[in-house]
Amino acid sequence: MADIVDPAVSDYLLDHCTPADDLLRELAAETYAKFPPGAAGMQVSHDEGALLTMLVELTGADYAVEIGTFTGYSSICIARALRPGGRLLACDVSDEWTSVARVYWAKAGLDDRIELRLAPAIETVRSLSADPVIDFVFLDADKTGYPAYYQEIVPRLRPGGLLVIDNVLRGGEVLDPHDESSRAVASLNDNIVTDDRVESVMLPVRDGVTLVRRRS
Repeated sequence: MADIVDPAVSDYLLDHCTPADDLLRELAAETYAKFPPGAAGMQVSHDEGALLTMLVELTGADYAVEIGTFTGYSSICIARALRPGGRLLACDVSDEWTSVARVYWAKAGLDDRIELRLAPAIETVRSLSADPVIDFVFLDADKTGYPAYYQEIVPRLRPGGLLVIDNVLRGGEVLDPHDESSRAVASLNDNIVTDDRVESVMLPVRDGVTLVRRRS
């Protein structure tokens, strides 16, 4: 995939974000040491993690859902920012990846506010209450499933609730998609801007992040 942001600018951005703490740096290092580059690259960067933390704090979220947990970096960033007593439902299918996450949730003192469900995430989301009670969602899972996840998530967002979607640029491939994943993401991108239930903004953060806010 093409670089969306010039590497030199990317380095500058990282240097001018609040740095990750020791625990997050340890988790990032272990992820890259333990898994091959193709898998380890699924971990969010520390600037994107900082963005998630800030967005959760700004929304005053009590109840959050993460679709695609991997080794737990983003879930730590989300769970830390929840209001006292808040809960995060983390959805993934890999016990191998999330076994690392569980270790670091405990180290971070967050294992009491994170519930992990190992199952196809679309089944987990469909099993949730249909009431609009979710405050915050981070979607970073299988790209072919994005349109289905979106349709299940939006009705469950409270008015003013926020959905953050990762990898919406696919390295620029959404401009001329040739594979199933890029076509699914491009289709969702087109649908979001015509969905009158929400308002959205797409940001060139890493591989593209869209913020989708449920209208009141």
